[in-house]
Amino acid sequence: MGEQKRKETSKNEFIFGKRNYKFMLIGLGCIALGFILMSGGGSDDPNVWNPDVFNMRRIRIAPTLVLLGFGIQVYAILLNPNKDSKPKS
Repeated sequence: MGEQKRKETSKNEFIFGKRNYKFMLIGLGCIALGFILMSGGGSDDPNVWNPDVFNMRRIRIAPTLVLLGFGIQVYAILLNPNKDSKPKS
């Protein structure tokens, strides 16, 4: 009896809302773009130095994008899905 009542009162809801998943996808895209920008710059010959390893894109922009993506992910997790964006009047 008690189990049936508990099943009736519980709803099958997702933990996150639509906005949460949108922000999660945006954050995941930022992280992926940051890692793509970080890749490359190596040399085929280990005896030849390639100074492209230390250019602005790989040292500053790409890690900033990755950290920004992780920040967006944290925001998406902490965003309240039950809170309405429009105030009720």
